[in-house]
Amino acid sequence: MTIRFGPRLVGATEKTLNAILRRCLEGTGLSEPQWVTLRLARLATDGPVDAAGLADAVAKAAHFSDAADLVEGLAQRGLLEGGQVSARGVEAMAVVEGRIRALEDAAGLWADLAPDDVAATERVLNQVLDRARAALTRPAG
Repeated sequence: MTIRFGPRLVGATEKTLNAILRRCLEGTGLSEPQWVTLRLARLATDGPVDAAGLADAVAKAAHFSDAADLVEGLAQRGLLEGGQVSARGVEAMAVVEGRIRALEDAAGLWADLAPDDVAATERVLNQVLDRARAALTRPAG
């Protein structure tokens, strides 16, 4: 069944990719929000940040209301140090990323997608994302 482009397709895609992620996180003790927090810590491009700076970045990027608790919990587990991914965190991430790659490769998830289609999808989804972020800055109602 083909789902027409719109919220239902984007939502179904996101939910299915999250199910893949949860499968890859099994046995690691990491939740999806913790994984997102680690990824955002590693992907930070504004230079080193402290724990409070990371929590702020996570709250803004992922809309997690418990971002400070996520950062603190990961630090207590030794996966973050001062807002940065620790060596132990890098190791944990490598395990999960290996599982993700193996599952994606086995499923052919990204294989054979035409570069022009990928570029168009990137443009459209980034435009939708920008509009959705702008919508969040306006009052509800």
